[in-house]
Amino acid sequence: MAKSPIQSPAPNPLRRTLVRVLLMTLLCSLSYILGSYKNSNSISRTHFQVPYCLQLNLTVHKSPSPNLVFEPHHKISLPSDSENSVEHHFFEFCSENFTNYCPCQDTVRERQFNMEKMLHRERHCPGKDEMIRCLIPRPVGYRTPFPWPKSRDFAWFKNVPFKRLTVDKKKQNWVRLEGDRLVFPGGGTSFPMGVKGYVKELVKVVPLKLGTVRTALDVGCGVASFGASLVDFNILTMSMAPKDIHEGQVQFALDRGLPAMLGVLSTYRLPYPSRSFDMAHCSRCLVPWTGDEGLCLTEIDRVLRPGGYWVLSGPPINWKVNYKGWQRRPQDLEQEQANLEDLARRLCWRKVAERGPIAVWRKPTNHVHCVKKSKTWKSPRFCDDTGADAGWYKKMEACITPLPKVKDITDISGGDLEKWPKRLNAVPPRIRSGEIEGITIQDFHQDNHLWNHRVSYYESLLKFLSAGKYRNVMDMKAGIGGFAAAMSKYPVWIMNVVPFDAKNSSLGVIYERGLIGTYMNWCEAFSTYPRTYDLIHANGVFSMYLDKCDIVDILFEMHRILRPEGTLIIRDHIDIIVKAKDITDRMRWASRIIHSEQGPFHPEKILLVDNSEQVDYSNDVASKQ
Repeated sequence: MAKSPIQSPAPNPLRRTLVRVLLMTLLCSLSYILGSYKNSNSISRTHFQVPYCLQLNLTVHKSPSPNLVFEPHHKISLPSDSENSVEHHFFEFCSENFTNYCPCQDTVRERQFNMEKMLHRERHCPGKDEMIRCLIPRPVGYRTPFPWPKSRDFAWFKNVPFKRLTVDKKKQNWVRLEGDRLVFPGGGTSFPMGVKGYVKELVKVVPLKLGTVRTALDVGCGVASFGASLVDFNILTMSMAPKDIHEGQVQFALDRGLPAMLGVLSTYRLPYPSRSFDMAHCSRCLVPWTGDEGLCLTEIDRVLRPGGYWVLSGPPINWKVNYKGWQRRPQDLEQEQANLEDLARRLCWRKVAERGPIAVWRKPTNHVHCVKKSKTWKSPRFCDDTGADAGWYKKMEACITPLPKVKDITDISGGDLEKWPKRLNAVPPRIRSGEIEGITIQDFHQDNHLWNHRVSYYESLLKFLSAGKYRNVMDMKAGIGGFAAAMSKYPVWIMNVVPFDAKNSSLGVIYERGLIGTYMNWCEAFSTYPRTYDLIHANGVFSMYLDKCDIVDILFEMHRILRPEGTLIIRDHIDIIVKAKDITDRMRWASRIIHSEQGPFHPEKILLVDNSEQVDYSNDVASKQ
């Protein structure tokens, strides 16, 4: 029987399909690899031959960097494309009656408060529902202020258009109007013939030339002619006056390029720490020094450093000569001086001298002797040993602020200070003693080095920094004063602002360095007039206030106090910077984002607003009338 032939199995259709899929996959992979290789060669030729980031790190004058995508990696969502069309969303200008608007010293709002003890002159800020969101317009005819030091003697009348002082104080030579200029001849209520003769007498009893007196407080400053005269002695004076019927005293001072702020001795402590000033001065400032158990004089005692000087001229000093001119009864003035002498003695002050119109007292260098004599002298009680540096909406008390304890009666409470200018970079006693928690001597030196480096970088960005364009400068979050110390080589003065709720209350350190400043809450308006600062520096301010108030309102306040041709430096995280940039664009500010000195790979960036070129907003303002 024949065998049947062996039959081959039928082809498997599934196998054929798999083979085709594998071949297709292989071909696609080869095509992708080849394409990627060609594309990478193209990218290397077009992008990496001259690294763009390195260009930006070397200079800020290159073309702007390509658009970067932040959205997937950052906390704050960026505005949509429609929101970025800022030309359709500019902030509007306020009406002309807001030209000199001071939100916390508004003359309309102050009528709601009691005039007793000058309470109505204290800070009374608008609530959230009252805050305005419009741009404060400059006065018609505004001009670039005179550069320092010419500004000490001249200002444009159109910039500070107040005539009352030129009339009311004409005989006292405060200020004269000559054509389109205001002229400051150096007169004052207690020195109508000029402040130079007044200071010449003061030098005989207070060591103004030795560098031991560096910081001074002038209460009821007028147009700050006293502070202007002390510049010749390298003395930095905080001039203070209320916003009252004598229009614009503080604005006159700031337009002259002199440190000044709105303030009054009334209900609350002055916004300065204890042991701040080397000297305090009052020239007929009309403060009731002996009233309310000596409340105001004990506040001066709080802010005077150990061994500091208090200078008083005007009633009741030299009353035997002046009582007729003051239209006061001699017996009343005699009793007033007796009360003043007694209160100064019970504060443990020693009278240094009384020469003509000037009387000078000196605060003790420690309280060893004072504590022993306080009961015998019936002195004001000593305050609690805590909170001496608190100066933000804290009510004054008629008590003596205790000085730090000493081991020997010859020691200076809190530590001795170097003479100026060594004081600027010497380790402050508050840091040396460990009083400021978390800040060591090493931290102090490192902070100085850091800010010297940063300010050198700023000089490469701002062509006018060393040319004298800037005079009034504010540091909105001053730390321990490193920025101000680094800026001391330029012809500027710095208002060092320390937020009242900052982690470290460092304002006392700043004063120990021979600098000046104030406490502040940036959710409110600053105590100054519009257009009074040439340069504002904000390091980490918006990050600090992100959860406390709207940064839009902080930027509106910065716009209010910055001069029209001024400069703004904001340092912060890129998230904050991008958001701030959108707001500044809507404010018509010329701004740009640049790398910090730490380079392109660090998240901290700088928003630079430089309005050096004049911009005419008159049409915008007119359209809102």
